Amino acid sequence: MEKFLSYLKIAPVFSYFLRVFKKDTEGKYPVSTNLKLMHGINRISIIMFLVCIIVLIVRAFTR
Repeated sequence: MEKFLSYLKIAPVFSYFLRVFKKDTEGKYPVSTNLKLMHGINRISIIMFLVCIIVLIVRAFTR
């Protein structure tokens, strides 16, 4: 049961979101061109997802 509950922990997901939108000034994570591009694409997809959720909520309330 504990193994199943460990899959439901959401803190690592939010820490990833914070890490994607924040610059690494400490040099804690590896830096490469592929990694920078991946984080850039993730930023774009997260922002698009949030915009779409907002649009869906507005459309649901205006109907």
